[in-house]
Amino acid sequence: MNSTLRNVFHLRVLRIACLPAIAPNLLRGAFGASLKRVSATDYEKYFSPSGAGPSGLRDWPRPFVFRLREPGVIQMNCFVTDDHVLERLVAALRGVRALGGFADYQSQSVNLSLNPPSDFVNRMRVHFLTPTELKGASEPIFGVLLARLRDRISTLSALWGQGPLDIDFQSLGQRANRVVMTKCELQHVQQERVSKSTGQRHPLSGFTGFAEYEGGLAEFVPYLEIGRYTGVGRQTVWGKGEIDYEKTN
Repeated sequence: MNSTLRNVFHLRVLRIACLPAIAPNLLRGAFGASLKRVSATDYEKYFSPSGAGPSGLRDWPRPFVFRLREPGVIQMNCFVTDDHVLERLVAALRGVRALGGFADYQSQSVNLSLNPPSDFVNRMRVHFLTPTELKGASEPIFGVLLARLRDRISTLSALWGQGPLDIDFQSLGQRANRVVMTKCELQHVQQERVSKSTGQRHPLSGFTGFAEYEGGLAEFVPYLEIGRYTGVGRQTVWGKGEIDYEKTN
């Protein structure tokens, strides 16, 4: 496959008007139950996918995340763009009993290239909007943040999109490690969820706040832009790891 095509990240954004408010982790669980009623096959494939290999591949990233920051709107960022799959996912959302149905939804196709912007980017602030947990670091050191974004984007593309990214992972990581974190203001959040089916408690902790970075940042902007849709770090499907960014040159 053409490497240029493989380095374009495709997704579909579904914006769904609804009245009752619901937490992301509760919505995710209710959506899974509804999807299982709609199609047990889709439930296994999209809601509870798994494979073989290291831990990151045994428990595959789900091909969607929910965003509920806008009152009265559920946003579902879906990384499977097949129209027939999307119809079944929307049918599952319509079947979420806690929502009582919803009027309508909007669908937008988004294609994001990994080509860097033409302008010079030397300073940037990244906002961590929901609790974020990065494997390998207690703070969002840029090299670690970029590595987790790079790996998540490539895995999502490999499993649900055009294939893994055609990039030099090692050299990209080395350049990211040269970016310096100049300021970091974080709040550590302790949260948990309780499974209705098993009664088990699962931590949903992490940090929120922002970090500022300085260095050659232009080539990393596309990863941060895609990360606005995919999230980063652990448990993104539960609403963790939502980020935004701004250039501060």
